Amino acid sequence: MRDMPANKENSPDSSNRSGYFRKTTSGYKAFFPNSLPPEPVVVLSGALQLQLSAADRALGALNMVISVLPNPELLTGMFIQKEALLSSQIEGTQSSLVDVLGAEEAHPPTKDVGEVLNYVRAARHGLKRLKEDDLPLCLRLIKEMHHILMADVRGGSANLTPGEFRTMQNWVGGSSPANARFVPPPASELPQLLGDFEQYSNLHNDMPPLIQCALLHYQFETLHPFNDGNGRVGRLLITLYLVSKGILDQPILYLSAYLKIHQQEYYDRLQQVRTHGTFEKWIAFFLEGIEVVSQMVIDTTRRVQLLERTDIDAIVAAGAGSQGIGFIRLMLQQPVVQVKDVEQALAVSFSTANKIIALAEQLGIVQQISQGRRNRKYIYKHYVDILAEGTEITF
Repeated sequence: MRDMPANKENSPDSSNRSGYFRKTTSGYKAFFPNSLPPEPVVVLSGALQLQLSAADRALGALNMVISVLPNPELLTGMFIQKEALLSSQIEGTQSSLVDVLGAEEAHPPTKDVGEVLNYVRAARHGLKRLKEDDLPLCLRLIKEMHHILMADVRGGSANLTPGEFRTMQNWVGGSSPANARFVPPPASELPQLLGDFEQYSNLHNDMPPLIQCALLHYQFETLHPFNDGNGRVGRLLITLYLVSKGILDQPILYLSAYLKIHQQEYYDRLQQVRTHGTFEKWIAFFLEGIEVVSQMVIDTTRRVQLLERTDIDAIVAAGAGSQGIGFIRLMLQQPVVQVKDVEQALAVSFSTANKIIALAEQLGIVQQISQGRRNRKYIYKHYVDILAEGTEITF
């Protein structure tokens, strides 16, 4: 049994529905969360039930749109990269979608781009383990993804223990726990709390999966079990949970688009659950995000479909034939290419690949983004412009 405070004087709200604030032996106050589910249980009032129904319908519509795509994996990869970028931007990463898409394996990426690429690798690893290895959403998988996320970039040093839960106190905001905005539970509390978290994440009960997902994200961010990378891992778990429960057919929901737009409210809603037990308000915010972003993904998908048809018609009419169709579909999967990429993907000569790119450039489908005549890079600009909406860096 976890050690609990003897009184409630340190909690801003007398109900202590979410847990307790308690002064530690080091002199600062930390939050000791209750395990899920909350007591009293979440009340699905009329308004919250309507919001849940709207989110369910939006996800259903999203699944339907993706199900009729001839090659859904083309967009799935791009949407994973968009979520990775947006989630990293919430944490302060200053990189653009073009930076990420144009990264080359032959040259080490910048620190910020490396963080986004690691997020993509961690997401793909998690999805593979869920689908191919039949692994549940468990602490082992979470640690594996964290290890990939934190490799060789900010936070990847040994003292921050990539892939291992923290053994010391961390905090959010401020220069120390004494002046922090939020202090998660001490490391000594984590084994019990994380065990409860894992059990709840795989619990089959009457709680709607979207409600359970919102609660799990809140709890993970509150536990803050790693020394760094908690926000990114916590948001990654949203997608994995929805896929693991069959709520989302493909990992295409970039919820971080909504969380980035409403970043301060996102943080405030989480904190208000800790201080006042307002689970229902947090859940309503989360469900609204699901609904809004589902519609964003549907709109983006339809615009990309229209662009694909338009550009295929144009390049075929200009004389590229079936190779033109293959070229456009390559660009949907890899929007920044060199001539050698087209040569390999379409199994054509270097000269033919060069001619296809020149034709696409003449039609305004691609643009050269590198300098000089060697190792030239081309971008599928209209496609990237659609995908990049909402990822713009603001200062």
